[in-house]
This record gives sequence, C-alpha cells and structure tokens, in this order.
Amino acid sequence: MPREIAFASLLIPTLLPVFLGCAAGYWLIDRMLARIGLFRHVWHPALFRAALFVCLFSGVSLLLGT
Repeated sequence: MPREIAFASLLIPTLLPVFLGCAAGYWLIDRMLARIGLFRHVWHPALFRAALFVCLFSGVSLLLGT
C-alpha cells in the first residue's frame, strides 16, 4: 500500500482513511453493544471502548499492511 494518497492535490497519509473508516465502524459497534446492554457487565466502560477502538484500528491496519 502506498505511504500517501493524492486527494485533490493534497497528499494524505494512508492511515487517515483507515482511521476514519474504523471510527465509523467503531461507532456502529459501540451503538450495537450499548443497545444490547453489554456495558452494564463491563468493569470500566470507557477503558473497554478505548481498547475496542485500538483493537479494531490496529487489526484493520495490520490486515491492510499499512
């Protein structure tokens, strides 16, 4: 995967679209988990949410090889 992507004569890092995609996916997963009530059983919901995003972002970026 290239290091930078040309977008409207701007060079943006490759991880920026990956980050934005993971943020959108995280938002959907977070809403789904909140709807089913998982956060009532978690010791520290904010820490769980942060770890969920880190796992999602790092997994996708490793899968894409960036």
